[in-house]
Order: sequence, then structure tokens, then C-alpha cells
Amino acid sequence: MGNPRGFLEVSRKDSGNRPINERIDDYGEVEQTLNEEDRVLQASRCMDCGIPFCHWACPVGSKIPEWQDAVYKGDWKLASDILHSTNSFPEFTGRICPNPCEKSCVLAIHKEAVTIRENECSVVEKAFAEGYVQPRIPQNRTGKKVAVIGGGPAGLSAADLLNQMGHSVTVFEKDEAVGGLLRFGIPDFKLNKKVIDRRVDIFEQEGITFKYNTYVGFDVKGEQILKDFDAVVLAIGAMKPRDLPVEGRDLKGVHFAMEFLTQQNRVNRGNKLNGVERIEATGKNVLVIGGGDTGSDCVGTSNRQKAKSVTQIEILPKPPVDRAAGNPWPYWPNVLKTSTSHEEGCERFWSVSTRKFIGSGGKLKQVELVDVEWTKDDKGAWKMNEKEGSERIIDVDLVFLSMGFVHCVHEGLVQELGLELDQRGNLKIDNAFTTSNNKVFAAGDAHNGASLVVTAIAKGREAADNVNKFLMAK
Repeated sequence: MGNPRGFLEVSRKDSGNRPINERIDDYGEVEQTLNEEDRVLQASRCMDCGIPFCHWACPVGSKIPEWQDAVYKGDWKLASDILHSTNSFPEFTGRICPNPCEKSCVLAIHKEAVTIRENECSVVEKAFAEGYVQPRIPQNRTGKKVAVIGGGPAGLSAADLLNQMGHSVTVFEKDEAVGGLLRFGIPDFKLNKKVIDRRVDIFEQEGITFKYNTYVGFDVKGEQILKDFDAVVLAIGAMKPRDLPVEGRDLKGVHFAMEFLTQQNRVNRGNKLNGVERIEATGKNVLVIGGGDTGSDCVGTSNRQKAKSVTQIEILPKPPVDRAAGNPWPYWPNVLKTSTSHEEGCERFWSVSTRKFIGSGGKLKQVELVDVEWTKDDKGAWKMNEKEGSERIIDVDLVFLSMGFVHCVHEGLVQELGLELDQRGNLKIDNAFTTSNNKVFAAGDAHNGASLVVTAIAKGREAADNVNKFLMAK
């Protein structure tokens, strides 16, 4: 630890965000950056705790105290090397991770956690600027071929490690570019897509092959992939959205959140929609159903499209501002989260359920809502009951269903290969990440269920290690 009194002498300083009246007119990244001097001071606040709870909470096991110390000492290359030793994409997690590390930082007890996520982003950007990040072309090849199905964070993470292990890796991506929800789900104002392109360019120089617009299970059969490759990694995500089967669900104007977000991201790329009807919030009353990050992204995108009004509802109760007694540090805090998108303009309501969608001529016009209350039964299980007399109807032109994802898509590859599923509908794997077909492995949300980007990266790395053991044992 370079400065044992850093956390006493230096206060937490966040980088801050661009002004609201400026950022809602474009899709540029909202978050700003601190200068190098301030960033070094922020790194000096790390106490190098005897038990690094930040490391414990990080899914990829980032060696946070070590690289913070390197930043404080001005050794940015060492900091970058330490970061990359556990994470193939610190430039992604440094921008969009909800930073469980900071929530478990010892200084978080007093709400003054080290700015770990922002420091991470600064390290990797400095590394790119200084040329520290260069292609690492494997010197020896094993002769083994691996197919990675899906180019999201889990698939890319697995591909990176397997390639560095000397295997020949081909990534099959059903879309026109890799990144998965990083590219087509998360808005540009949170993650500039050039950040993804920069890393993919390095991967291509390192020898990874990418096949775009190739939907395995449809464009190419899974059986053919099994014949052509020594091992297959399924990183297809958990892309089956949770639906809301209420009256009026089929009205025009009711969409899944990802229909809206992916379309806008493609427009930002300059893609033509090829006859697909444009989903636009301009001048409309928008209702977002679901209080998570994806719902927040719908709020921010609607604001940028100049919606007339934006309302977000959540069926669960409003979280407390501070940790509840039963939710102590260093565990993840179940507290109220207000995103930059919420700050741009949004009415939020909790403990609200949707009864039905109301339309005219096949178009959505209104939504009937009702308040609910949550109680526990004799066995301690939560029960939801509607509040009598709380029914109301609001005018709505556009609804985005943002209630999470239930499991991976079964149609196509999963059904073709007859892969076994768990009780939640995800791919069932053993301790070696192997599915019911011993040549097929699974990584990320496909087996883990919808989770964080950093968790997907971690699972991709774990899967790669097990694939390597399988190939080398042969």
C-alpha cells in the first residue's frame, strides 16, 4: 500500500456525468472522466485490507488492491497487466458493471467506497492510449478446433482464453456483429460500441475467426458443427424474455424492451431496418414495466427520442434508501437505485401490477393498473394481494416489457442436439461445464440464468479452462 493514510486524507470523488440538457440530445457516453492526478489520488484511498472483500465480491476475482497500488505508484502498465490477468474486458466492466466490489469495500461501511469501477476504466483506457494492449499471438497451436456459439461476453471470454491456450477458435454469431447484449442491448450512452470493435480487432489479429450472420441451429445445423470441431461452447445467453399474458397483450404498441433497444442501437450503427416498423417514443406517453437496468435503458432511450412522458412501474415494493437490518455489509445492498436515465426525466412507482392493456382499432390507448401489497403467510412465504379500490386507468401509447429473461432459447440448436435442461429451463451442466452431450459445454447466462456481464465473463473463463482440460486429455 503506497499511502497508508490515503483513505483519511482523500475524499471519494466521482467522475460525474455530462449535463442532462446536453446528453439527452445524443447517444454519447454519459459518464465523464477524471484527470490523471485525481485518479491517482482516488487509487491511494485503497487500504489494502487484510481481507479484501472487494476481491471476494468480484465474480472475476479482480486483484483490486494490487492494481490500485500500481496506479498510485504511477505504474499503469503493471496495473493493466494485473487487471487483464483475471478479466479479458476491463473496458466493458469499467463502464457498465454495477460494481459489487465497491458495495463490499470496507470504506463502503461509511458510504465512501473506493471508486474501483472508474479506476478500472481509467487503467484500461490508459493502457490502450499508451500501446500497452497489443495482440498476443499464440506461438504454438494444439491442432484442436473449438466452436464458440454466441459472441456475447461469455462467448468472447471463453474464445479469448481458448485461443491463448493454443486452440483454433471460431466464434459463430447470429447477428451482424459480436457483442451480444453489450452491443445490441445496452445503449450507446452507457457503452460506446467502438470499445467493442477495438477489442474484437485485437482478437482477430490473435487468430480468432468470426463468422457473422450465422445462426447455428438454423443457418448451420448443430450436427455439422459437432462433426467439424473437437469441442463446442454454447454461449447463447438467456434470451427468452418474460412475457406479461394479460388482456390486450397483442395490441400494437406493446413491445418487449429488447425489441426497442436493439432497434435503436442498430439505427445508431447506421443500419437500415429493412422493412421492419420503427418503434419510436417521440411525442408519446411511454410506460416501462419493470424496474431493473433494462427498464432504465428504455427510459433513457425514450427520453432521447423525446417522449411526451415516461413512467416506470415495478411490482415489488420500493427499496429502502439505506441497507435494511437484514441486509448487512459486505453483501449486495438491496437499496433504491436511481440511474442517470431516471435523472433525465421519469415518474416511478412501486408495488404496482398491470391488469390489462386497453386499445382501439388494434392500437394501445390505455393501461389499467392496480396497487398491490406484499405480506407473508404462516410459512413465511411472500404473498401479493391487490389493494381494493386502487384500480386506475392511465393513457399510454407505448409499453415496454422489461421484466427480465426466463432462460435460453430452446428452439433451434438446443432442441436439435436434445440437450438436457434444468428446472428453470437453462442448459444443465456438471461441475466441468459439460452439458448432456460430453462434447458440448455451456458458458454464461445459457446455464447460469440472466445475470451480470462480469459474471458472464467469469463463467466464460471457467468454461474455457474445462474445455482445455477435455481437449488435452484426449
